[in-house]
Amino acid sequence: MPILKNLGVSDPKVPRAGTLPLRSSRNPFEEVSGLEEEEAGELGSLPNGTSCRRRATLEKLAGLAPFRLGWAPGRRAGSPGDGQPRSFLGRVLVPGIRRSSADFGLLARLHGTRAHGDEEAAGEAARRLAFLRLGRGSKPQRASLAERVVPAGEAAPEPPPKVPEPPKMKEPLSVLEILSLIQQRELARADEHILELEAEELAPSRGGAPGPPKAEGAGGGRRARDVALLYEALQRELWALVRETLAGPGPGACAGAGAVAQLGQVLVQEEAADGRRGPGAARKLRARWAEAVARAARERLEAAAPGAPGGLAGQLEALRARLLEDMAVVRGRLAPAYPAGLGAFGVYLRGYHGALAEWLGASARRRLPLADRYALLHWHNQVYPREVLGLVDMAALENGELGPLLSPGTLRGLEDECVTDVKAQTRAALLRVLQEDEEHWGSLEDQPSSLAQDVCELLEEHTERAPRISQEFGERMAHCCLGGLAEFLQSFQQRVERFHENPAVREMLPDTYISKTIALVNCGPPLRALAERLARVGPPESEPAREASASALDHVTRLCHRVVADLLFQELQPHFNKLMRRKWLSSPEALDGIVGTLGAQALALRRMQDEPYQALVAELHRRALVEYVRPLLRGRLRCSSARTRSRVAGRLREDAAQLQRLFRRLESQASWLDAVVPHLAEVMQLEDTPSIQVEVGVLVRDYPDIRQKHVAALLDIRGLRNTAARQEILAVARDLELSEEGALSPPRDRAFFADIPVPRPSFCLSLPLFLGRLPLSRLARPSLACLPRPRPPSLARPRAQR
Repeated sequence: MPILKNLGVSDPKVPRAGTLPLRSSRNPFEEVSGLEEEEAGELGSLPNGTSCRRRATLEKLAGLAPFRLGWAPGRRAGSPGDGQPRSFLGRVLVPGIRRSSADFGLLARLHGTRAHGDEEAAGEAARRLAFLRLGRGSKPQRASLAERVVPAGEAAPEPPPKVPEPPKMKEPLSVLEILSLIQQRELARADEHILELEAEELAPSRGGAPGPPKAEGAGGGRRARDVALLYEALQRELWALVRETLAGPGPGACAGAGAVAQLGQVLVQEEAADGRRGPGAARKLRARWAEAVARAARERLEAAAPGAPGGLAGQLEALRARLLEDMAVVRGRLAPAYPAGLGAFGVYLRGYHGALAEWLGASARRRLPLADRYALLHWHNQVYPREVLGLVDMAALENGELGPLLSPGTLRGLEDECVTDVKAQTRAALLRVLQEDEEHWGSLEDQPSSLAQDVCELLEEHTERAPRISQEFGERMAHCCLGGLAEFLQSFQQRVERFHENPAVREMLPDTYISKTIALVNCGPPLRALAERLARVGPPESEPAREASASALDHVTRLCHRVVADLLFQELQPHFNKLMRRKWLSSPEALDGIVGTLGAQALALRRMQDEPYQALVAELHRRALVEYVRPLLRGRLRCSSARTRSRVAGRLREDAAQLQRLFRRLESQASWLDAVVPHLAEVMQLEDTPSIQVEVGVLVRDYPDIRQKHVAALLDIRGLRNTAARQEILAVARDLELSEEGALSPPRDRAFFADIPVPRPSFCLSLPLFLGRLPLSRLARPSLACLPRPRPPSLARPRAQR
């Protein structure tokens, strides 16, 4: 008892001052199990009645236990020893047994007392040990056993050989020490100890001794909880490390490649452990790592998009910049730090791809304006594949290509919405533009029209953006815009017709009226080119819309050309009335007036665009020659002698040459009209029937719309009354006319004689008709063989008044 008192052990019923009761708050890794109660029961009491449980606490407080303490199963303190090392309190010392969380609970409870009284306790223990040594005195020198047994003078036997000590086993770490490693980011080492702890739970302990139970008893359940809590803490640090490493090398970044390398080592270790655990118990940390990467990528993208200006287009640009920035970090710093077998770059790329797909899918489900839908489709189809995926190594992916960001159904839905909106918006916008331009048609001010330019800009905005997204979408958009353009041109045609039918418009000055008409004609070429371009881009179903657009523009162009030509020929009509008269044979006044007027009006017509201008000049060329030939075939002038025929033919050639020079100067492309008047002059001048037949054949060949009545009228003008000669010449025209009955009639712009009406042809008296009515002497007169058909009284002129 005095020795115990000197050591500081008192009656257990009376606690000493300075000691703490074994009670404190509990935590998962410092929970005191029922093992200590069992130890107390097994220890019993000391001879003086003191509890061994208090004694064990004393050992821990004084730091006298040199080994890690554990109970050997089936033994009690004080029982006969079997050679196993024991503490002076009777505990069996079992090296290599892991301290449980309960031991750290005791240390945590006593930590406060020892923290404040370490120096005082150390000094007091030193003084007590010194007092004990003084009381016992100095230690006497004893002779060795060999000296006592071996007589003097004899050699001492050799000492027995030393038995080699067994190698010291590596001491396993406690749960709290493993947790400390995790918090210090020594993740690979911590995972190794967790795997050892898990192996102790699932397999027998070292040395063949049976391990702790897996699910029975307090120890097995506590160890399973420890393993689960350690894995939770380990995964929290792992996934936090994934998030931090994506932030880059800035102030908020993680330590660097070393931590990433530890993360990769943990994944390799756990993947190997999963092979030992089996499919049912595998922890699958590699799959959870990929999920953590996807979560981190989602957070990074969501943080980059909301603050970007410019609507959805600006957000997509911010996403592109963030993707390129993060993938550069992964390629340059993170992926090389991982083990090669993990395919880290592909995991990060798939994580960002999946996070981006979620972001785009959420955006596509919202009701977006048309501009945002265009931006989303263009970014999905062009920007992301070219500027993001085009800069990464797709061979790094384990499973080949990435999946689509948006499903085909979602993309088709976005395209359908775009087409629907474009159809509605363009229809309203085109009608508004047409109405605004129509308000200026009736004004007297000569304002340039921007109708065609506005229409092209409205449609080209969509037809140029859609093909940049995809070829199929471009075809659909072209078909949609072409249909809208066809509807617009039909409405435009109707309004142009109403404009020209308005009597108030016709009261305008001719120059103003022509200027307004030219402005309407100038709308045709750009709109026609737009329709042709859309038809080429669009699907085959676009052909009806193209034909409708072309038909409407052709109608408008012909109407405006006819209006301009009518105004010009109203001014030219007095000059045409002077043709084919006796004064015309001696004076070029009439033709000079025609050439002068057309040349003056050509300055105004130059404001017309090339395509409609060429068509208008060709129409003026045709109508000018039609009006020139019309009085000739109507019989206004008749030739009674060869001299008169020669004069008429010469005048016709001179006028034809002058008109040809005029229209060449006006850049007319209707060169097929240049030969019509010279052919007529040849028919007028030739005397022999075969030559006339040849010339008529050439005339019929070059101008298929000529008929026998035109040839007969021409023969009447030249004064050919010979019945046989007339029949031979007309037979040529009739044969050629019959041979071309199956052929198509020439187009409207190639028609010439069809626009020249002639009086009814002359009739010939046959011999049976006059056989009993006229004397035979009258039949010999050639002048009576062919008589002109009598005219109405109002048109006949008395010979005396000529």
